[in-house]
Amino acid sequence: MTEARGTKRIRLFGTGYRPCPYLHDRPSQFDFVDPRLSPTPALYDELLAQGFRRGGEHIYRTACPGCQACQSLRIPVARFRPRRRHRRCLRDNADIDLINVGFRYRPEHFELYSRYVTARHPGGGMDEADPDLYWQYLTASWCPTEFIELRQRPGGELLAVAVTDDTGGALSAVYTFYEPEAGQRGLGTLAILLQIEEARRRQRDWLYLGYWIAGCPGMDYKTGFRPHEHLAPDGWVPSD
Repeated sequence: MTEARGTKRIRLFGTGYRPCPYLHDRPSQFDFVDPRLSPTPALYDELLAQGFRRGGEHIYRTACPGCQACQSLRIPVARFRPRRRHRRCLRDNADIDLINVGFRYRPEHFELYSRYVTARHPGGGMDEADPDLYWQYLTASWCPTEFIELRQRPGGELLAVAVTDDTGGALSAVYTFYEPEAGQRGLGTLAILLQIEEARRRQRDWLYLGYWIAGCPGMDYKTGFRPHEHLAPDGWVPSD
């Protein structure tokens, strides 16, 4: 058992070892915030700055033995400037509307989620989720979470959903799922760009994008949003 830094002392409980899903030759381990704690959005904002993430009701961070490859990544939204490919993505998706439906379960969202995880993560366990597990995975009773839809005009076809936490100081991208057959649109990139715009509109300081591993192909897209910062052992390090 360890403790997290911050304005109050928080007990952490470590998990056992399991194979790392990204670096297959290494074990992984996690520290979880004491589940008896009643978190607040303000406390979660502090913990995000220390490299924690939320999975359902639980707050965790990586604590892998002898490995610090997983680093939290965040974007200072006031200083972000879209690159050429970002501007092209926005232009190519000018027919998409952003609709915030708040904290609400919708069967249409779950159906899209099911299609997405079946296509992108077959056999990984996520594709076996039912509506209850889906809701438990994406939401927490203590955290202001919003479901942000991306719908195509005309007709309002649902193409993507960006699940986003708002701590009051930052937005945190929880999970984005989109129509697998519309992959050529770059909907994952578009969702991040629109979340950056939303964070800027709300005058939030950061958009947190979760963990990043240098050289991991599935995570390389995160470093394409500049400037950004990643959390190294000695603190947050800005990109060039």
